[in-house]
Amino acid sequence: MRTLTMLLRGENTARLLTATTARKDVGSMADAAQLYDSTPYERTRLDHPVHPDHPPRSSAATAPLPGKGGRAVSELVDIRPLMATFPTGVAIVTAIAADGQPRGMTCSSLCSVSLRPPILLVCLRCDSPTLAGVLGSGAFAINFLHDQAQPCAALFASGAPDRFDRVRWLADGRAAGPHLTDAAHMIADCSMTGQQQAGDHVVIFGAVHAVRRLSERGPLLYGLRRYAAWRDLAEHASRLAD
Repeated sequence: MRTLTMLLRGENTARLLTATTARKDVGSMADAAQLYDSTPYERTRLDHPVHPDHPPRSSAATAPLPGKGGRAVSELVDIRPLMATFPTGVAIVTAIAADGQPRGMTCSSLCSVSLRPPILLVCLRCDSPTLAGVLGSGAFAINFLHDQAQPCAALFASGAPDRFDRVRWLADGRAAGPHLTDAAHMIADCSMTGQQQAGDHVVIFGAVHAVRRLSERGPLLYGLRRYAAWRDLAEHASRLAD
């Protein structure tokens, strides 16, 4: 478990949270629901290619950001190639919006913050309907995908408005958000404990009040701009469960 307890303090907080941000989108919330809610170019990680409709801004239109010691930190530094070399698990963050509709998006920008109490964080794009659902309900579920769930990851990264009609999901009274029962090997139900905007993303902190294991399959991974499976880990996980 990657714990950020020592990093999320003092001035390190701003630097850490800024490092998780990506490109700012345009369009209304309705546009985001159909097109930009975590498309392949809109994962909440910075290892995706540049979207042809949204190239990097020129230096003339970009103002330097203040850095430590008065040094300027340019927005034009492209850290996507850097993040592509840092493989991580893949999850789908889900919530039930105020209108009762399910919301969800593919996300690999998440980590543990604290063990006692158990707190996780996820980074969601500011104009994401999923973020609106989380903020409206104050709760969310993190569906950790197994290694056969790449189609589901791609679906929830596509912005398809009918994504929940194309997968099996449950949301009983104890669930903090829709549970993708066919795609997830583990699910964490969380109550939102705080939020912090960082650039064009919002960092959501959630207290974990339930963890459910649905499968002994290994996790789905993403790195070097492709999905992969950690085959030998599945056998190890099975031995641990025994």
